[in-house]
Amino acid sequence: MRRRLAILLIAVVLPASALGAIPVGARALTFSACPHAPGFSCTSLSVPALRSDPALGTIDLHIARKLGGSTPSADAVVALAGGPGQSALPLANDFAGAMASALHGRDLIVFDQRGTGESDPLSCPALGADEVALGTLVEQCAKQIGPARGGYASSESVADIDAIRQALGYEKLVLYGTSYGTKVALQYAQTYPSHLEALVLDSVVSPTGIEPFELPTLKAIKPVFSELCSQRACAGITSSPVADLARLASRLARRPLKGIVYDGSGRRHRASLDEEQLLEELVAGDLNPALRAMTPAAVRSALAGDSAPLLRLDLLSEGLVPNVPRKPPAPQSAQAIDTALLIDTTCEDTAYPWKRSSAPSVRLAEASAAFRALPSSSFYPFDAATAANASLLPGCAHWPFSSPAPPAATGALPNVPTLILSGAQDLRTPTAGARRVAAMIPEAHLLVVPYTGHSVLGSDLSGCAKIAVESFFEGAEVFPCGPIPNLFSPTPLTPTSLGALRPVAGLPARAGRTLHAVLDTMIDLDRQVIGATLQAEQSLPSGSSFGGLRGGYARITAKTLRLHRFSFIPGVQLEGAFPVRKGEVGAATVHIKGSAAAHGRIVIGAGSAVSGVLEGHRFHMGTASASFASAARRWQWPGLRADLLPSTSGSPLHALVP
Repeated sequence: MRRRLAILLIAVVLPASALGAIPVGARALTFSACPHAPGFSCTSLSVPALRSDPALGTIDLHIARKLGGSTPSADAVVALAGGPGQSALPLANDFAGAMASALHGRDLIVFDQRGTGESDPLSCPALGADEVALGTLVEQCAKQIGPARGGYASSESVADIDAIRQALGYEKLVLYGTSYGTKVALQYAQTYPSHLEALVLDSVVSPTGIEPFELPTLKAIKPVFSELCSQRACAGITSSPVADLARLASRLARRPLKGIVYDGSGRRHRASLDEEQLLEELVAGDLNPALRAMTPAAVRSALAGDSAPLLRLDLLSEGLVPNVPRKPPAPQSAQAIDTALLIDTTCEDTAYPWKRSSAPSVRLAEASAAFRALPSSSFYPFDAATAANASLLPGCAHWPFSSPAPPAATGALPNVPTLILSGAQDLRTPTAGARRVAAMIPEAHLLVVPYTGHSVLGSDLSGCAKIAVESFFEGAEVFPCGPIPNLFSPTPLTPTSLGALRPVAGLPARAGRTLHAVLDTMIDLDRQVIGATLQAEQSLPSGSSFGGLRGGYARITAKTLRLHRFSFIPGVQLEGAFPVRKGEVGAATVHIKGSAAAHGRIVIGAGSAVSGVLEGHRFHMGTASASFASAARRWQWPGLRADLLPSTSGSPLHALVP
């Protein structure tokens, strides 16, 4: 149950005209230096916990401000985090960087929305229980929050934004939202259009909220994989990745996939994967291009009877690979995700297909009838049961609602300058939804960034989105992205035996295949390090260790990369220790063992050549001249260069196999 919750990580008010007349007193709010955001000053503002019931008290919103000049500006940029439930204050400097071109003459305001971070975060002790039905957990959580739970609907956050605007004396706002933050921004646009200057919407959620059956996500799977496999990128892997997903999902609906995985100490563990977990792994991939790239081949391997690649990929998507010597601190972009707030807001905001006054059993029956009314093709390549179980629908059926159901149709959106950013490989907030919102705003510019997933400004490696934001605030034309290569092309099928490999020319067959296997093993380890670093969104701690796909382990410290019986191809094991200096891995001699391998030793990492002895055959050759090299290079990924991924360190393995 904890896994599902982790994955679903997503007074009477005076009229505005009256409050707008008192900015001077509001500017008397006391600001002090922000401890975690250099260049910002912090304050707090009390707002009603539930505006329709003053007796429930107040909430203190914690606010950070970065001045655009020597004194407060007339207008401001307000940055809104995702979730619901994401703390925004730890991201203040990231927001400042993303919106730098908007801050010439405008202040930047960042605040933790009610129930998150430092703004009276919600807490539901019930959510810590294991092996308890989701509906029971949600119902207990609602009771623990109490009558104020209706105050965490998005409409209250919208009112909070305008309370901040009035309290700080701003005339108009530029709203910059990511994911759930775009929903709040759009609702503000509907409610307070006269106070809106512009919108920047990254990974759009409709102002009406999420679709309760996950249909947009399921529908987006086909175009996402079509782009991933375009230009014959999946040749040699699969001719139809979505059909493969459908075949595997159908199998998993009858029987989970089972197999063996190896932990960071080389110990064997039994693992399994069901249909719902497969969908979760796909959605996790829209934040990690490495996961997306490894999926087509892993699915194809599972269909062919080799479960290991997909089971390992599932663990990687959960953040369980690698093993680390200590639990790393939460990355900024995922810091202070409040699960209780996520459940509260999602349940209160979503237009589920039931009457809110009905009993839970009746709500579930009404939802089931709505599911049955949809054609099965609506859920392809999965089924209706998977769509329901992957959402909060079964839990929200037990939620005691405290606010009215949201309107079925959204109101008009104001015609203000709007920039909408969408990743072409985003499954959480697909591009189709961004197009619908763009059509509702006549002056909207929609930029679709190829080979990019969710949270475009944080994941676009091409720089196209950054240029678009700069152009937008300079009043220049926003141009579509030019040709962009896929830096994380799909990985090849994983060999299940040494005999499946082509021998390297110039060596006897078994020795040539062994050399091929050794280099493939190092490339696979490099991919795992890159994928795990992207998944953690930070440098991996010294001592992180990776289990081999077929056994053994690799452990990386600040001084050494050590391989112990590390195996990617059955029957081929690598032993050795590479020196690490200033994050770079030096050359080392690797000893080759295993029942299928040609035994011997190979020197790896010495420039663009490999040399050694296998079964008595000496060799020295450039990797570019090896018969498999062109194919291997086709599937090679970029290293984690600091200029591409500022939050990560360089990959310590990438230079081993040029």
